[in-house]
Amino acid sequence: MLADWAHTPVLLDEVVEHLRLRPGAHCLDATINGGGHAAAILAATAPTGRVLGIDRDPQVLNLLRSRLSAEIESGRLEVVIGNFRDLAEILAGRDSPRLDAALFDLGISSFHFDASGRGFSFGKDEPLDMRFDPTDADLETAAMLVANRHAVELTALFRDYGEERFASRVARAIVARRAKSPIVSTGQLLDVITTALPANLRWRAARHAARIFQALRIAVNRELDAIAAALPQAVSALAPAGRIAVISFHSLEDRLVKHGFRDHERAGALRIITRKPIRPSEAEVAANPRAASAKLRVAERI
Repeated sequence: MLADWAHTPVLLDEVVEHLRLRPGAHCLDATINGGGHAAAILAATAPTGRVLGIDRDPQVLNLLRSRLSAEIESGRLEVVIGNFRDLAEILAGRDSPRLDAALFDLGISSFHFDASGRGFSFGKDEPLDMRFDPTDADLETAAMLVANRHAVELTALFRDYGEERFASRVARAIVARRAKSPIVSTGQLLDVITTALPANLRWRAARHAARIFQALRIAVNRELDAIAAALPQAVSALAPAGRIAVISFHSLEDRLVKHGFRDHERAGALRIITRKPIRPSEAEVAANPRAASAKLRVAERI
């Protein structure tokens, strides 16, 4: 149930420390999600600091408005439904100063895995949707991608976005199965992936399925394109000495952030604070295994 959902923010102390938050700061949480990072930012910038929070999922924002209603009513927190790829447009609609801090947590929400019912996880049999915003008719669902892409396209998708060793085998198995009947649920897709693997590796099907599901999610939501579009807009919106922090969970995401920061540093717009990404402590990973792959990079506006 949505009301029971809880999300644990990753690298929370490290984010607050490296953003160098101060009272009265104007901040952006471009992926506000459950509000864990935003609540900590509000506490660190009290009593007059403000946060603009953005999320693509209307269900998540409805819950957040209830959880952080006092902060919203006080005017210190504003939440907006939208895609951070449209950041400049979102900011342009608000009469506010340039940002002192900006945070992007690129990880998928625990809500989407555990409670959304949209097929992000194969732990339960659910419809293959995978859209962060289920009302966005411009996005193809995962079921549509599986139904309409040629084997070559699916192979490239699974290889590039999922780094899946058996991408071609799985793609060909999908094409063969859908010729007999549509693949519309997570259970059906998991079965195809499992049978496509060499027999001696089928006991590890969950690992391969996780990569396939990840690839479909990235493709459905056009995640990498959004990151590439948003980072320059965020840098432009920062005040001098303002900081940007990005938490990534995938090598392709981290590469985009690393190279984006480096290019802005070479252009004289940023100073990179974290030459190597900050990783979660062993204690954090033990408490929250989903934090294991997180990487935090931070840079400062010049």
